[in-house]
Amino acid sequence: MPTAAALAPLPAPARDHLAQVFAQYPIEVVDGRDVWLHTPDGRSILDLYGGHAVAALGYGHPRWLAALERQAREVAFQSNAVPMEVRRRAARKLVEFSALPLDTVFFVNSGAEANENALRTACRITGRGHVVAVEGAFHGRTAAAAAVTHGSAAWYGYPRTPFDVTFVPRRDAAALAGAITTDTAAVIVEPVQGVGGAFDMGAEYLSAIRRRCDETCALLIFDEVQCGVGRTGHPFAANLYGVVPDMLTTAKALGAGFPVGALLMAPHVAAHLRMNDLGTTFGGGPLACAVVEAVIDAIRQDGLLENVRRVSERVRERCIVGPVTGIQGEGFLLGLRTRVPAKQVQAALLERDILTGTSGDPSILRLLPPFTLREEHVDLLAAALAELPA
Repeated sequence: MPTAAALAPLPAPARDHLAQVFAQYPIEVVDGRDVWLHTPDGRSILDLYGGHAVAALGYGHPRWLAALERQAREVAFQSNAVPMEVRRRAARKLVEFSALPLDTVFFVNSGAEANENALRTACRITGRGHVVAVEGAFHGRTAAAAAVTHGSAAWYGYPRTPFDVTFVPRRDAAALAGAITTDTAAVIVEPVQGVGGAFDMGAEYLSAIRRRCDETCALLIFDEVQCGVGRTGHPFAANLYGVVPDMLTTAKALGAGFPVGALLMAPHVAAHLRMNDLGTTFGGGPLACAVVEAVIDAIRQDGLLENVRRVSERVRERCIVGPVTGIQGEGFLLGLRTRVPAKQVQAALLERDILTGTSGDPSILRLLPPFTLREEHVDLLAAALAELPA
């Protein structure tokens, strides 16, 4: 089996002028169709990583392309100071799709920006300066979002965090009472962690957080940047687990390749908003909103929630083979636990034209495929895994 060196960063020619801050796969992509990526040398690579959970509709989806082209021809941009029907439609469609009692939407550009605004809103509403997050969490690289990202001290860079932070163990309900107090503004949690290894928190633990927040009047924020907009086989993980947060953030699959994020708020949160409390230049732009509409329509009309649930079960049935000893996560946010370092398995699969991801857990191979993945694609993965040493 190849070593992790097979995925070592490639030296970039000086002419690229790009900041050398990303480890890169030893492939270059020039084209994508559905769940397949194509390289300059003619390889077709099965994409089970979806650009960090972004490519929810795969590549070249006709509804996505048509919406972007149509809106670009009508009007490519106008600020939030100018009312636009496409913006109202996107917000309405997102609220209806969520099927949650979160009826106010603030559109932004990314998951980190959505989390930043959620955390700031919680601090402003409560007047408190303490936030609780979960070990293994990743919420972004901006000031507040990074402050609640576990292990961010290694790269944080700011001289101080904007609030005090306590990290609690995953699925440890007993630890919540001591951590979440009347000084706590918010608890932020990924119902299914992404970078943390496709780790699903479960309904029992999330319900315990909800109860403790209610007891202390802290606000509960679900970070569904990676696990939301259908990735669990449900509109959001909040629907799957039956736990309703006060605020929910999402991005990635929401634009399926176009930069867009959103903060959804319950009525009792939105009631505190005043003019100029939140702001963004590009958030809620007409191109982004047209794409949001198209993504939600495609998920509904193409039966993609059902597809995610069905094909996810196929992964669980077929892919505990070779070096894989177990599977965790939900829907199309799955973690394959491996006997050897996951980076070795990742490199071996890439040699077999299958692109996967790793995570903060060195034993977890992460799968974040497009929602259009089918059973025959899972069978390709299973066959490749079976070729690897157990």
